[in-house]
Amino acid sequence: MKVFLKPGEVYIGEKPAEVSTILGSCVSVTMFSRRAKVGAICHALLPCGAASDAPDGFRYVDISILYMLRMFEKMGIRSRELEIRLLGGSDMLESTRGNIDTVGRKNIETAVRILKGKNLELSGSDVGGSMGRKIRFSTGTGAVLLRRIKGIIQGDGRSRLAR
Repeated sequence: MKVFLKPGEVYIGEKPAEVSTILGSCVSVTMFSRRAKVGAICHALLPCGAASDAPDGFRYVDISILYMLRMFEKMGIRSRELEIRLLGGSDMLESTRGNIDTVGRKNIETAVRILKGKNLELSGSDVGGSMGRKIRFSTGTGAVLLRRIKGIIQGDGRSRLAR
């Protein structure tokens, strides 16, 4: 089965699926249990949400990660057995290059803080920089295929892609 993950969505696959998404400043966190052969991925746009954000909660890095961990726990999968990867968080806007307070960087920092707070380590990551990423994640094997996409979004909001 093939699934395209849109911004603000989480996918948990108990059956094998290939989930793809495209990231700029957004981040995806993948989680995979080799024992149970269950995988999950999120596509979060912003670092932090609040309980009142429930209908749109998966737009937020913190809410998405905590939700995925709860779902694994409900399936009897311990968080320490998860292979976790963090992807995305680019500085796509030309005008933000060099700025330490970009959305991409805040998304990365939030994900790392939440995972460290749960005593979880990353199995791998590909974050930051100025390029977007096209991700394919297999929920049945935990494999992540990543392709960087050259692109600059100019300060006026127009997109210019180079291949």
